[in-house]
Amino acid sequence: MGGGGRGMRVVREPSTLKDSFERAQSEALAAFGDGTVFLERFVDKPKHIEVQLLADRAGNVVHLFERDCSVQRRHQKVVEVAPAKNLDVAVRDAILNDAIKLAKSVGYKNAGTAEFLVDQQNRHYFIEINPRIQVEHTITEEITGIDIVAAQIQIAAGALLPQLGLTQQRIHQRGFAIQCRVTTEDPEKNFQPDTGKIEVYRSSGGNGVRLDGGAGYSGAIITPHYDSLLVKVTCSGSTYEVARRKIVRALVEFRIRGVKTNIPFLQRLLTHDSFMRGRCWTTFIDDTPDLFRLVKYQNRAQRLLGYLGDIVVNGSMVKGQIGGPLYKQDIVLPTLIDSDGDVIDVAYNEPTEGWRKIIVEQGPAAFAKAVRDYSGVLIMDTTWRDAHQSLLATRVRTIDLLKIAPTTAHALSNAYALECWGGATFDVAMRFLYEDPWDRLMKLRELVPNIPFQMLLRGANAVGYTSYPDNVIYDFCVKAKNAGMDIFRIFDSLNYVENMKLGIDAVLKAGGVVEAAICYTGDVSDSSKTKHTLDYYLDLTQQLVDIGIHVLGIKDMAGLLKPEAAKLLVSSIRKRFPHLPIHVHTHDTAGTGVASMMAAAAAGADVVDVAIDSMSGTTSQPPMGALVAAIERTSMGTGIRMDDVQALNSYWEQCRLLYSGFEANVRSADSGVYEHEMPGGQYTNLMFQAQQLGLGTQWKEIKRAYVAANRLCGDIVKVTPSSKVVGDLAQFMVSNKLTEKDVHERASTLSFPTSVVEFFQGHLGQPYGGFPEPLRTQIIKDLQRITDRPGATLPSLDLKKLKTQLVEKYGKSIRDVDVSSAAIYPKVFAEYRDIVEQFGDLSVIPTRYFLSKPEIGEEFNVSIEEGKTLIIKLLAIGSVNANGKRDVFFELNGEARVIGVTDKNAAVDHIQRERANTANPGDVGAPMSGVVIEVRAKVGSHVKAGDPVCVLSAMKMETVVAAPVAGRIEYVAVMDNDSLSQGDLVCRIVKDEKA
Repeated sequence: MGGGGRGMRVVREPSTLKDSFERAQSEALAAFGDGTVFLERFVDKPKHIEVQLLADRAGNVVHLFERDCSVQRRHQKVVEVAPAKNLDVAVRDAILNDAIKLAKSVGYKNAGTAEFLVDQQNRHYFIEINPRIQVEHTITEEITGIDIVAAQIQIAAGALLPQLGLTQQRIHQRGFAIQCRVTTEDPEKNFQPDTGKIEVYRSSGGNGVRLDGGAGYSGAIITPHYDSLLVKVTCSGSTYEVARRKIVRALVEFRIRGVKTNIPFLQRLLTHDSFMRGRCWTTFIDDTPDLFRLVKYQNRAQRLLGYLGDIVVNGSMVKGQIGGPLYKQDIVLPTLIDSDGDVIDVAYNEPTEGWRKIIVEQGPAAFAKAVRDYSGVLIMDTTWRDAHQSLLATRVRTIDLLKIAPTTAHALSNAYALECWGGATFDVAMRFLYEDPWDRLMKLRELVPNIPFQMLLRGANAVGYTSYPDNVIYDFCVKAKNAGMDIFRIFDSLNYVENMKLGIDAVLKAGGVVEAAICYTGDVSDSSKTKHTLDYYLDLTQQLVDIGIHVLGIKDMAGLLKPEAAKLLVSSIRKRFPHLPIHVHTHDTAGTGVASMMAAAAAGADVVDVAIDSMSGTTSQPPMGALVAAIERTSMGTGIRMDDVQALNSYWEQCRLLYSGFEANVRSADSGVYEHEMPGGQYTNLMFQAQQLGLGTQWKEIKRAYVAANRLCGDIVKVTPSSKVVGDLAQFMVSNKLTEKDVHERASTLSFPTSVVEFFQGHLGQPYGGFPEPLRTQIIKDLQRITDRPGATLPSLDLKKLKTQLVEKYGKSIRDVDVSSAAIYPKVFAEYRDIVEQFGDLSVIPTRYFLSKPEIGEEFNVSIEEGKTLIIKLLAIGSVNANGKRDVFFELNGEARVIGVTDKNAAVDHIQRERANTANPGDVGAPMSGVVIEVRAKVGSHVKAGDPVCVLSAMKMETVVAAPVAGRIEYVAVMDNDSLSQGDLVCRIVKDEKA
């Protein structure tokens, strides 16, 4: 008895004979109830040819020609072909004749299969006659037109072959047929059987495609206790090539989700040159590692449904969200009308005007000169970055920026720039929105080819919050420039020029426009304020000009720049540096933003920052419409039409309601900013953090503590990350009920937040005027004091090595830009990739359904790429099962799909096996799902690396689980007949050098 390769082992070394014998005997006994083992000669790299026989009680025997079953794995046939391609005619005839003779000599009756091996010298060897029908009989039926199953039943009932019309002369072959066995095995894990629930099952069809089903259907539970075969796919055609192409196409049409299958491997095999030429042998799979370069299936639809199902059951995963979107309709895109009254088709008419053309064709210096020579005042729109960072916790998604991008390219064609990248948007994209910041930049660039893009670069910190090796900064800037960035606003949170120099040099070398920004704090119009004076800012500007910047930015991150101060500061800089373009940025926290920007423009500023009206005001930038209208009829005109501003505003009015769950509820201006000096972006974030820490009712106390914390730090410039230091210290003081005096008196005994300690060490750089003493010494005690640029001594990061590691972990989809993301945010990037691995590209889901669940019966579309749209409808939500899961029922493109989702709010008691800790080399985990058939490990015994600790069985395959290290068995977690999942702990080994 036997079959399917069970109980077969090849012995190449005498030392393996005993173990191979035992495994073969065990498998055969378990499968057939007979542990008899035969020893046979091993023929290297033969073809496996079998002949289908039919015989009756009268001694009539016919053959139905041969099948080539050479493509095997573990002696299990994988792909079969009838007739055999490239088999020598003389050998074929000899095999067919021998099969007839063998059957006649033993008086064989009914259907059977004579099996032979053909070696490389065309010698054939008889193996056996299988006294039954074979799995691969279907290809013989296809080339002969004979129903073998019906024939054997009729023969068993007494019919003779001539009565059935089955004589050798009347049996003919026509064309070719190929059969593949689709199984639930993972080729990338040595064909380990996979288990689980089939979530999606869609098969192929068409002319010449035959399916013989196994356990394959939606909802089927695949366990380790049965054969892994899902379905046999048989395709026939007039030639071998026609049949081969047909079966490749049939496999492409399959959609099986929930368990791994061997389909990618079969496709690779069927398109391999050796198979195409019909020159395979029995160990072809083992001998051809190239077969395992598999095509990865994206499984996009099912993974997206997994995310939507989780939203349905557990609500939004996005941190900081309170409630769902208030806007439930599709956003209506605005229409632009040109000066002649005609509608502008923004989808097909690429804008021809824009300042970026100068950068591309003439370079940064020519661009700076053109900006300075412009007769009016240019604007930069911050809606795509700072505005939503200040109002909506940086949560606006790429999909909503892309929708309005073509319209913006036309409406704001005379804008200095669109601020769209860098700062907090980089990490928030990955951390909270589960999308790639580089994709955002490149997609926006494609839709807006004419307007310069500006980003926020934190000097030596790039888009992070700490110092990085210099080569990481240089590499990042080159990649950003190549991805579509034009203008780099470079600043340092302490105005520490040494930190800024690195960013400036990196951007210059990358070919970008250097806009170095001085961060504004204090009040230059108030003579009583003696630290950050006009002379301080003029001296700082001189240092930056000497480095070779293109544009000067004045970054008023808190909205402290009053109109009179703006006039004084800008006019003084303009007088000393007449050819230097000046770009002013502010926040409208106090409500004086428009007045300050008009004063700055009148004093000689070339560019001012504004935001679309519905995304402006309070902690955001001044409203674009108000500024444009106010100076429209003056010599300072912006070149932007009010009609176009209003058109864009209609879009963002709707869009802001879509993100209502992230509103900070700052309803009015706060002139108290002139006292607490809190940056606009931090104002809303700190309010949210206070609520999370249970300090929401003490918001006024936190603002007062912020003032005191700033004094404790030495009255510093406050912008990310220095503003976080002050904010953390303020919350620390409020939560511990500390006054400014308390901090001074008890500093040596307090456990300050890490950000505060690192600031006083010098991790952010050196603040103007130095650190306050003796407070600094009391806080950092004996910790290291950094006296120069923090990142100057950091060794270079091996980016090539990092990419190699990322490719090993995530595959060949890793791009060079991903290396930068991982270098700057290693943990955030890893978590983002884990989300992508689980749910796919979530950036394509419309925001309403990304943030909240659809209604039952509601249908919506998700475009996963051009020309591919998923039509999704939520049908029903199941009750919680014993494992704490709910089934969520969807309709996807007209087909039912079921997603099992763990209900995080369900109280379910269920036993879970201990999992092996992959960080501990002594934890032995199950390499696959299966049943324990033998435990060899014993507590207290010593093992060597490679010694067997247990034997698992799953779907025809027994696997010996070996000890990964030498040592003593401390703990055994399994017993015979236990069912294990992959990764379950088998035993724990304590390393022992003497073992």
